Amino acid sequence: MERIVLHVDLDQFIVAVELLRRPELRGRPVLVGGIGDPNRRGVVAGASYEAREHGVRSGTPLRTAAARCPDAVFLPVDRDAYLAASAEFVDVLRTGGGTVEVAGWDEAFMLLDTADARQSALLVQAAVRDRTGLECSVGIGDNKLRAKLASGFAKPAGVFRLDTDNWWDVVGDRPPEVLWGIGKKTAAHLAELGVATVRELAGSDPAALAARFGPNTGPWLVALARGWDPTPVTDEPYLARSHGREETFERNLTDPEVVRGEVTRLAHRVAADLAADDELARRVVVKVRHAPFTTRTHGQTLDSPSREPEVLAAAALAALEVFDLDRPIRLLGVRGEIR
Repeated sequence: MERIVLHVDLDQFIVAVELLRRPELRGRPVLVGGIGDPNRRGVVAGASYEAREHGVRSGTPLRTAAARCPDAVFLPVDRDAYLAASAEFVDVLRTGGGTVEVAGWDEAFMLLDTADARQSALLVQAAVRDRTGLECSVGIGDNKLRAKLASGFAKPAGVFRLDTDNWWDVVGDRPPEVLWGIGKKTAAHLAELGVATVRELAGSDPAALAARFGPNTGPWLVALARGWDPTPVTDEPYLARSHGREETFERNLTDPEVVRGEVTRLAHRVAADLAADDELARRVVVKVRHAPFTTRTHGQTLDSPSREPEVLAAAALAALEVFDLDRPIRLLGVRGEIR
């Protein structure tokens, strides 16, 4: 018997849910976003593998997606359908034994004791497929980091194992951003230091990286490159770190008073979301996307945690003051950070 961590990741989740209802679209480039009209403003929420071959991903503006993939089928977002599918997916995993940690609506970790890791992964795949009709990729690891990376190598609908035995063979010569937790900005800073691979990052001096990235982040980057992750798999309920609302406007906002009114409206909606979950916000963050597509955020810490609409709106308006409201605005967002 061995103790393993599985990372179970539903493939092209949003699109896959839609394809269950529209099987005739299988094999075609399918994009889900907004109200399903590429001529309206909005971004892609889910893209099929066929659409991704055209350079379209989640977050791509709908109009850009239509230009890159003119043959795509556009579908509206149906959040309730995705939440229902997600709940069913988690129920399947919880019937398989072990500890299940929900990591999002389309992914989860499982801690299992097993005599055959690959067979256990295949059984999980089959159970998800039989109960939900959805395909998933399963990563096998000796910790959460390696399991998470392994599921990426398993896509689509495969099983892959990543542990101490094959860590360097699989990721050693890859760029640092392959690691879970390292983004493009951090990778660019590492490149400035001459660090171009995971192997080079693992061999870096933690003190030198601490001087560049801070006393905690620097050593953590080295540990990450060595595949170290002590984070336990826990079945504690998933807790959202924030509640947010945002809106892309069909026409750019050019009147500062209208902008303030929209921010106030969004802040009130966030307050209602917080109240529904019996949560308090500690910080309010405003997101502004100017035309054509530059995005900035700015936050305001509250004197004390709150979900009062007037308190959140006041903080949002205060945060808004750092932005140039004379420039056309295409998107506004307000987020209440809980933790």
